Amino acid sequence: MILEDKHKPVSIRVGGVVLQGNLTIPENPSGIIIFSHGSGSSRLSPRNNYVAKVLQQKGMATLLFDLLTEQEDTIYENRFDIDLLTKRLIEVTNWVKNYSLTKGLHIGYFGASTGAASALKAAASFGKEISAVVSRGGRPDLAMKKLHEVSASTLLIVGGWDDIVIKLNEKAYQKLNCNRELKIIPEASHLFEEPGKLEEVANISANWFAKKLHQKNE
Repeated sequence: MILEDKHKPVSIRVGGVVLQGNLTIPENPSGIIIFSHGSGSSRLSPRNNYVAKVLQQKGMATLLFDLLTEQEDTIYENRFDIDLLTKRLIEVTNWVKNYSLTKGLHIGYFGASTGAASALKAAASFGKEISAVVSRGGRPDLAMKKLHEVSASTLLIVGGWDDIVIKLNEKAYQKLNCNRELKIIPEASHLFEEPGKLEEVANISANWFAKKLHQKNE
């Protein structure tokens, strides 16, 4: 599968709204990673775009999209409506499964902050159709009631200085019944802004996805 223009803006209709996204497909992708952003973030998130670039270099397609329209995002409560965000992610995943350029690819989720909760809830909904999930500084505890239903291999990444979020991730980790790992990055804060820390997150994530997608491809 080759896309002449590797970076393709896409418009995805879900329900009564159209969500904007950026789809990147390298030659012969091993799978596709769909990003679920945190509150107040978007497909333009510099941190998630950095991670996406590393995944692309490892041979994975990526889709970064806005879970909310610009108008919806002006309503603060929408940013924390996990059920709404999960519904959007499920609908976009179904679009990916049926879109000509991505149909048949194994799927993973990369969730950041509150986006990790919607990623895990969506993964619970799809079961084995989702190969892997990575949470970056995420709030998996916001999906606590659904965590036992997640079958996708799940990696929780938290900064070592992010004390409260570490505790929340530890509680969520105990609820997961799937293949799972909790990785704490030393001397890193919530956004992994310290030198080299986001790079570490991206590489760990890429290795996790590569391994789990490869297992799915065997």
